[in-house]
Amino acid sequence: ERLGHTRTLAYEPWPRYDETLLTEDTVEIPVQINGKVRARIQVAIDATAETILSLAKMDEHVARHLDGKTIAKEIVVPGKMVNLVVR
Repeated sequence: ERLGHTRTLAYEPWPRYDETLLTEDTVEIPVQINGKVRARIQVAIDATAETILSLAKMDEHVARHLDGKTIAKEIVVPGKMVNLVVR
């Protein structure tokens, strides 16, 4: 009442929310090289495995660890992680 309201809080409606604001457009994916996290990249939530892999390889921290080595295996779980096995 001191603030100018005539009704108590018990009679006020619940706040509304917008479901579109709850969805994420991007996701952060860890990039591992031989099982150790070397970088984290931001990709679109609907990015393909090829896109995620190319973005991971372009990251400067990953490129430094791949320099002069051959990639034996590429494991990409879209929306979750990237793991590169190098020799």
